[in-house]
Amino acid sequence: MAAFDRVKSGIPGLDKALDNIRLGDNVVWNVTNLNEFSYFVNPYVKQAKKDNRNLIYIRFATHPPLIEMTEEDLILLKKEENNPDTEFCMIERDGIKIYMVNPYNQFETFTLEVHRIIEKEGYDAFYVFDCLSDLQAVWSTDLMMGNFFKVTCPFLFDLDTVAFFPIIRGRHSYDAIAKIRETTQLFLNVYSNSPEEVYVTPLKVWNRYSQTMFLGHKFNPQTGFVKVLQDGQEVSKYYKTINSNKYQDGRTLDSWERYMIEVRRKHDEGENIDDECDKICELMMTKDEKMLSKINEYFTFEDYITIYDRRVGSGLVGGKTCGMLLARKIIEKNCPDIYNDIFEPDDSFYIGTDLFYTYIVSNDLWDLRVKQRTKEGYYKYGKELEEALKNGVFSDEIKKEFIHILDYFGQNPIIVRSSSFLEDGYGNAFAGKYESVFCVNRGSLEERLAAFEEAVKIVYSSTMNISALEYRKLNDLDDTDEQMGLLVQRVSGSYHGDYLFPTA
Repeated sequence: MAAFDRVKSGIPGLDKALDNIRLGDNVVWNVTNLNEFSYFVNPYVKQAKKDNRNLIYIRFATHPPLIEMTEEDLILLKKEENNPDTEFCMIERDGIKIYMVNPYNQFETFTLEVHRIIEKEGYDAFYVFDCLSDLQAVWSTDLMMGNFFKVTCPFLFDLDTVAFFPIIRGRHSYDAIAKIRETTQLFLNVYSNSPEEVYVTPLKVWNRYSQTMFLGHKFNPQTGFVKVLQDGQEVSKYYKTINSNKYQDGRTLDSWERYMIEVRRKHDEGENIDDECDKICELMMTKDEKMLSKINEYFTFEDYITIYDRRVGSGLVGGKTCGMLLARKIIEKNCPDIYNDIFEPDDSFYIGTDLFYTYIVSNDLWDLRVKQRTKEGYYKYGKELEEALKNGVFSDEIKKEFIHILDYFGQNPIIVRSSSFLEDGYGNAFAGKYESVFCVNRGSLEERLAAFEEAVKIVYSSTMNISALEYRKLNDLDDTDEQMGLLVQRVSGSYHGDYLFPTA
């Protein structure tokens, strides 16, 4: 079939309202709950089977399956998950291919696997994805959920597929929803009072228009009837529904920020937050079990809050930062006299690993990153990606965070140090493999910001230098998720005239 050809959704009235779903469309359903999504995905699946489509379900979430699955299906998927002879965990039955992908493998590994599945299935495939909101729950940030969609949606579009994605209203920040809405072809709000009274409001329908398309529509799932709301009383009832408290979905904070606010509240009210501290440690500090054990032994909730308040972006602070902070806590506890008399207070800033991927995605370097992760492209595209990482740009929001760091340090010299996911871990020193960049930090704010941005880019690009690639290859880490965090430190020392003498 040709790109942008009309296809059937299984709901004729919806096809008329939207001037049909087309090949290449990603359709995001912004729902209150997944039961609302079922009103639309079930007819879509039924129609796709009737039309002999290549129908694929991408299963990754903990919520109940979005298509009908039996206990036997789940058992077979579990067997496939442990089968070393298969590339993907997949079963096929009743005209549907069901792939199970593990989001706990982290953003890059998970996203690459989904992309390999999409590439394997090729053109004109029809997809149902599990709820995007579950990715936020696993990765604890709206940012990476948005990044996943931003790199996956265009790939599906290029292959003339149709894909249905549900997302739960009210769980995500304005920025996250805006990123998804900007990328997708169709974005539809769904509200319901009962199974017989469901409202659909198209917020975005790419490359199609009618005089009634963006009005509210009333849908009865039992009859399949879709009606444009033009009668005054019906319109008033519609707005009463969408303005009720259960549909208020405006949030300005990321899910991770909301979580930390809630944990602080529990702590201030004297509740036990041991489980929350374990979660914060795993999401902010490290995933290495040995390091987790040590950090939990020495760190308090107040320590985590101090780190959180000096962190830019989400994700882990990285191996170097983690090791430095742990070393300080060990000395503080075991050698308090040395710590109190000799050590300066730590006033570092920590740039989280998620910002590294966001930089790649926002500068349209993801496809190059994918090519570099292949065996044949490991070195070939590594050099190309290294150069590209030096020439990207940061968003205005990230620049504001960088300015906050520079405002704090004033014109004192600083150093931007690598702190990657694997760096300084057990058995993986990465000594001298990644860059650290000294910033004189003089001149106007614009000049200092430009120099700071350049330093960050140099460290990011060093993940692809030949020495780092060879080290990862020799240590069987070439196929391991490597994310770059940054440790920004003030250069400690004393001024004598025009000269700074750093403290040894």
